[in-house]
Amino acid sequence: MVDRVNRRRLLQIVAGLPFANSLGSGLAVAASASARVRPGDPAWPSDESWDQLSRQVEGRLIKVQSPLAACVGASFDAACAQLFMELKNPFYLGDEVGLTQSLGWVGAWTSRPSVYAVAAQTTGDVVAAVNFARRHNLRLVVKGGGHSYQGSSNAADSLLIWTRQMNAIVSHDAFVGAGCEGRSEPQPAVSIGPGAIWGHVYNEVMTKAGRYVQGGGCMTVGVAGLILGGGFGSYSKAYGLAAASLIEAEVVTADGEVRIANACSNPDLFWALKGGGAGFGVVTRVTLRTHALPEYFGGVFAAIKATSDDAYRRLIAKTVEFYAQALFNSHWGEQILIGRGYVAISMAVQGLDQQQAEAVWRPFFDWVSAAPQDFAIVSAPKILAGPARARWDPSVLKRIPGVVIADDRPGAPADNIFWAGNLEEAGAVWYAYQSAWLPASLLEADRRQSLADALFAAAKPFGVSLHFNKGLAGAAAEAIAAAKDTAMNPAVTDAFALMITGALGQPAYPGVPGHEPDVAKARSEAEAVGQSMDEIRKLLPRVGSYVWETDYFQANWQDAFWGENYARLRMIKQKYDPDGLFFLHHGVGSEDWSADGFTRVEAH
Repeated sequence: MVDRVNRRRLLQIVAGLPFANSLGSGLAVAASASARVRPGDPAWPSDESWDQLSRQVEGRLIKVQSPLAACVGASFDAACAQLFMELKNPFYLGDEVGLTQSLGWVGAWTSRPSVYAVAAQTTGDVVAAVNFARRHNLRLVVKGGGHSYQGSSNAADSLLIWTRQMNAIVSHDAFVGAGCEGRSEPQPAVSIGPGAIWGHVYNEVMTKAGRYVQGGGCMTVGVAGLILGGGFGSYSKAYGLAAASLIEAEVVTADGEVRIANACSNPDLFWALKGGGAGFGVVTRVTLRTHALPEYFGGVFAAIKATSDDAYRRLIAKTVEFYAQALFNSHWGEQILIGRGYVAISMAVQGLDQQQAEAVWRPFFDWVSAAPQDFAIVSAPKILAGPARARWDPSVLKRIPGVVIADDRPGAPADNIFWAGNLEEAGAVWYAYQSAWLPASLLEADRRQSLADALFAAAKPFGVSLHFNKGLAGAAAEAIAAAKDTAMNPAVTDAFALMITGALGQPAYPGVPGHEPDVAKARSEAEAVGQSMDEIRKLLPRVGSYVWETDYFQANWQDAFWGENYARLRMIKQKYDPDGLFFLHHGVGSEDWSADGFTRVEAH
């Protein structure tokens, strides 16, 4: 293979030739210009070049326009009103090439359509798009589920690789990775296209096949993106990171090559794909190990309000103590919200039946009930458990009032459902979002009161939520060991929870009369979110954060997201994408580029 220096020299030579734009798609050259081209630039691809790409992908090249464009600067008519109703349907958002699940983040980014998109159906389509973007020095974006809070799945003036239609789900009884024959034992697994969403995967793997696969809690999140960031589900303390279940990936790298990444082939790339973010190539297939189902999945739901500050301090302290003594194990996941004067419980449980779950929680609720002068139960405890195979069965979930919402578009598939609790996130505009992993040392008896005091102080400005399934301390030993073999920040294995606080507004877009983002409210609530998080940071010697659920403005993001793994990730990025074709905000190597990914800057 031609080395990098010679490839760059070759590019300099051919750049001035009249046939440069017709270079063969298999030629592995890399653009090293200091700035990517935009529409109107002399180097922007000609109509003939775009037509050639369209023929390569069998007509699956789309000229993109956001549906919101018709409402910008216009009167808010019936069509716009209908559109803003559709923006609350995550399936509509996911099926629209010009939209993303979030519409933006005030002061950070706004959802913008690409100029063109390749609606990829095959790996060959992805190869053609990658080669075209590299050859023409284009800003390239990849979108599967489109759920990025940081706006990573959209960019103006770009070419989009849209993998929504690459959504096949194939189960295996005994999978062995390519090149691993005789070196790895066959194991049950499932191969999934990058455009699939977790709700559909769970229905196929769990409801229909009777196996469990570790993925995300939100049913409309894309499969590939979650894996690349690490990935947590409701039962991470039992089954570990989603990325740790990765056996093999097919990925198109910046040179247009299709590579198999597993423990035996391209093991460095394989490691980077397990939590290193989305900047190493375009994943066209993931194969994940599947697990035996437990007998039961269930949940615990309640809300308790304190009648005074003193009572609230005691309620928080009791909650922390109860978690440390009864819930800090592989059975329990999901979250407890520490709000302004109240505690809201929304926990998930695996492996316990209803009587066992009730026995665990009885001491806590008895303690609350014994002091009616101090605590009001505003939502009576509900403790549920049922057959695990029904956990994501659409036909079962639809019969339970208020649990899921169905895609209401005509002809929508029956398994197009999403949790009612995720409704406010559809089409949201973010005002703030911050997170930090809480080390398990805070649960030690001599530190619990300090944690409780910090949570009490944090609840005053805005409120915080403890996501216990997004920290692996207390998890099964196997889950922790597997997580240590990923690119995730090692702090995750010592964290008992990810603390999250954030604020959002409902669908809004700049220039749409009467429906523009509320900038004043965004600034006010972002300040309150920061004040809440500051109270927790006082306890943390080192602040780690989860790359997919974090502050757009996260300081020291390299250390926060990846810790001591960042240096190794940087080297792998340089090996497989030396010219930064796969740029995303706060992705590995993004410090080499301007904030929009168009201009190379001096590394720092």
